Amino acid sequence: MTELPTRRLLLVHAHPDDESINNGATMAKYAAEGARVTLVTCTLGEEGEIIPPSLAGLAADRGDALGPHRAVELASAMKELGVTDHRFLGGPGHFRDSGMTGAPQNHREGAFWHAEIDSAAPYLVEVIRETRPQVLITYDPDGGYGHPDHIQAHRVAMRAAELAAEPTYRPDFGVPHTVEKVYWNRVPRPVAEAAFARLRAEDPGFPGIASVDDVPGVVDEEHITTEIDGSAYGPAKTAAMRAHATQITVHEPWFLLSNELAQPLFTTEYYERVHPPRTQEEAAEGPETDLFDGTTGARA
Repeated sequence: MTELPTRRLLLVHAHPDDESINNGATMAKYAAEGARVTLVTCTLGEEGEIIPPSLAGLAADRGDALGPHRAVELASAMKELGVTDHRFLGGPGHFRDSGMTGAPQNHREGAFWHAEIDSAAPYLVEVIRETRPQVLITYDPDGGYGHPDHIQAHRVAMRAAELAAEPTYRPDFGVPHTVEKVYWNRVPRPVAEAAFARLRAEDPGFPGIASVDDVPGVVDEEHITTEIDGSAYGPAKTAAMRAHATQITVHEPWFLLSNELAQPLFTTEYYERVHPPRTQEEAAEGPETDLFDGTTGARA
């Protein structure tokens, strides 16, 4: 087996750009510190809405060439974050973007939402056994905001972590591996509310302003177990988000999606540790500041 770095982090996301918005500062921080950061993206994001008018012909209902274009954007974003290991679940285009909830694309042949969990999870099991991460980051059961592909990414990630540790499951995929810590993407409600208050007070003249509830993963502060200060990597996160030009317009410290509603760009990123659950003693000590605390990748 190839020798691996001491610390290893795996992130599972639904579409290109989700990783930079949710975890860009975290990814850049750990990559810069020498951790192996692996990103698995479950679809090419073929059904995404396109911001630049000059690229409108890429849309699914026109040239249907957005997916490959977004793969190029993703590669550019990963260069900005210093991440060299990024993959698509099952290979590029194996699972198709399912569109928003209730869209006909949900049931299109090959749509990620339509895939059986135990048919999709093995692709991720193989990655887990190869890269052997101590830490896994993905979405909560609602996918952060209810998008079918985000929900499916959560289900596949959690199932794959379970199967990867099972000694009798797919020995051809390599030695079983147990992920030591699992996190879900979160944003504390007070932090989001304060950021939106600053945005409204500044009134930068955007077409509109999103609401707190438009931000995926907003929860009450009691659910926040972990806080990663990525402020030193804010420029890398901003550059990565700019690389996703079909989906994001950045006006630091704000950004807009295709709905043209501004929202804050967070460089401190927040998580809820769901495995193992936080003890009362840990809760009393306040949020973790290192995803690898308590793992075999913890600093001495």
